[in-house]
Amino acid sequence: MAATKGKLCVTGAGGYLGSWVVKLLLSRDYIVNGTVREPTDKKYAHLNELDKASDNLKLVKADLLDYNSLYSAIQGCSGVLHVATPVPSSSVTNPEVEMIEPAVKGTLNVLKACAEAEVKRVVVVSSGAAVSMNPSWPKGQVMDESSWSNKEYCRTTKNWYCFSKTEAESEAFEYAKQSGLDVVTVCPTLIWGPILQPTINASSMVLIKLLREGYESIENKYRMIVDVRDVAEALLLAYEKPEAEGRYICTAHGTRTKDLVEKLKSIYPNYNYPKNFTEGGEEQRLSSEKLQRLGWSYRSLEETLVDSVESYRKAGILD
Repeated sequence: MAATKGKLCVTGAGGYLGSWVVKLLLSRDYIVNGTVREPTDKKYAHLNELDKASDNLKLVKADLLDYNSLYSAIQGCSGVLHVATPVPSSSVTNPEVEMIEPAVKGTLNVLKACAEAEVKRVVVVSSGAAVSMNPSWPKGQVMDESSWSNKEYCRTTKNWYCFSKTEAESEAFEYAKQSGLDVVTVCPTLIWGPILQPTINASSMVLIKLLREGYESIENKYRMIVDVRDVAEALLLAYEKPEAEGRYICTAHGTRTKDLVEKLKSIYPNYNYPKNFTEGGEEQRLSSEKLQRLGWSYRSLEETLVDSVESYRKAGILD
């Protein structure tokens, strides 16, 4: 058997991104502790079917708000990739309980457990949402890692997801500064690409709706898209590269909804696409230049779209 590269803990291992992170780590000969809510739940069966899972993957029951469960999952690991995060469905009735507490307190619990378990490095998944909600950023200027979403602005516009991610990421760096823990964050934009998990996640739903809802009219939004497999690679780079530090924006393609639909139509003409487009909001461009200097690269938008659609078809979501 190949020598393993050590043991890493992945929080939220059963989710969309978490599943791809586990798959990547196993393929690179890591031993993985994956935290899930209930290891025997059949919605995590796909993880146990991954290559090398039978030897190198252990699913551990843990809850972000239960410190002891996190500590026992993290103990003995050399690194942690903190992927778990609450993503809202359309309506958030109690943002404090549904979004903010699990994101912020959950992240701090993970970091405290890492400090106590003497983990070498923690990579925290933040979001482009913690970068882009910044009304004071100069118009038309590409956003880099120095841009932070304005928490007050997120609150007043009720962007609870943006608020929770911004708050959690800034608290993570604050904790790192006080404790000396090595924390690196990765901020992906909208994540598409094939699904491994049996349930549909929020970001994939955006693409699925474009294919099947047949909207009479939809906003011609500017979106920044990145492939789930490329995000997994970014997280591993941020863990493995000794020189990695601070935060990294992770994005690949900027496109308007209308152009995206045209592209999809040219490959898959028979889906129920939106019929009309209304004027979209302003373009907010984010740059992954810093991440690329670390050695990151990304696949083509076409590959992401085709692999996404094929995986939805295989899962019986579209047909």
